Amino acid sequence: MNALVLLNILVFILLLAGLFFSYRQDWSLSKKVLIGMVVGIVFGLALKTIYGDSPIIEQSIAWFNIVGNGYVQLLQMVIMPLIFISILSAVVKLHQTTSLGKISVFTIGILLFTTAIAAIVGISVTNLFGLTAEGLVQGTKEAARLATIESQYIGQVSDLNIPQLLLSLFPQNPFADLTGIRPTAIISVVIFSAFLGVAALQLMAKDAVNGERIRQGIEALQALIISLVRLVMQFTPYGVLALMTKMVASANLADIVKLGEFVAASYLGLAIMFIVHGLILLFVRVNPINFFKKVFPVLTFAFTSRSSAASIPLNIETQTKQLGVPEGIASFSASFGATIGQNGCAGLYPAMLAVMVAPTVGINPLDPLWIAQLVVIVTLSSIGVAGVGGGATFAALIVLPAMGLPVTLVALLISIEPLIDMGRTALNVNGSMTAGTATSQLLGVRNPDHEIT
Repeated sequence: MNALVLLNILVFILLLAGLFFSYRQDWSLSKKVLIGMVVGIVFGLALKTIYGDSPIIEQSIAWFNIVGNGYVQLLQMVIMPLIFISILSAVVKLHQTTSLGKISVFTIGILLFTTAIAAIVGISVTNLFGLTAEGLVQGTKEAARLATIESQYIGQVSDLNIPQLLLSLFPQNPFADLTGIRPTAIISVVIFSAFLGVAALQLMAKDAVNGERIRQGIEALQALIISLVRLVMQFTPYGVLALMTKMVASANLADIVKLGEFVAASYLGLAIMFIVHGLILLFVRVNPINFFKKVFPVLTFAFTSRSSAASIPLNIETQTKQLGVPEGIASFSASFGATIGQNGCAGLYPAMLAVMVAPTVGINPLDPLWIAQLVVIVTLSSIGVAGVGGGATFAALIVLPAMGLPVTLVALLISIEPLIDMGRTALNVNGSMTAGTATSQLLGVRNPDHEIT
């Protein structure tokens, strides 16, 4: 092993140890994660400044990935169990508040409605900046990324029309779906969990003894899974340090500058969507300023971890303890918000890509009929997008072929993907909390002890 690589690894280990021993007991997880992110950025910049594009960077990152990619894999490990038990528990607990039908219509309706708005915003900011895929060159990294994408998704989702895609969401073998064997496995698990929850409710109504056992069993299993998730979340500051180091140290500054307009347009779109969420809250008579103050720690965690699903426990806790949302509705909106109607990954991003690609195949991106079709397809395809890194790619690979567009642009944005994904994830999580808060407010079941004024 190169002595410089060994030195970099040693410094990395010392930084991890420094984070571990410097933390205070009264620090929140979001504060720890922010510190990890800052340390990672500084360390990445130092490596970039010292070594430039030297192979030493790549060799060092291969070792850093043990922590960074290891953390991501731990998140992936808990996603399916967390989604399954969260939906199941949410449905079972909903009988304590109001009807499941009303809650489902309001929550999912708000998620899909805001996704449609996100698509319109994405179309608008892309046209405003005049962004197009023309002139973008596919390099070695981009070609490798495209090959990986094609091997993972092409033929599984991009060759399906919308009816076939919607049919693929229904569970056929829930045990296989729990392994994540299909790209649409998460929404299949969601549907299975919802059916199982309704069956549990019916059993509780007909057989009080067994129904109570089922309820207690679900609560015990949920407590166990949440404990597991919180255990994994304790590694977030270290995972974020490693991931940010990798992102900064391996970043191609020329590519970032070249695609800087896309980054700017993306964050403008994200900012507009946060305003849209605020207007929805204002419409249902919730103070948006106080709302954002209370959810800021969750958004910070989502921003740095880049995982909507991993944010579910914090999401539910904030809704129930800070926003006065009943636990059933909070669990329902947080869980469904991690798989349905993600405003950033499944709304804004694929719409922007479609507008950029359209001129390259002779399509006018300002055509009203084409825009209407794009908004509908983006909204429908947002059902079942995974709440972990890669969800936006999955969404784009559904939308682009459905619109008759090539998927090459997905690979061309590899160098700036992490920069945008952090903001997209924060928007996704905020959307789910907005849906939960608005739903409970509209149904008149918010806890007055946590009233936001």
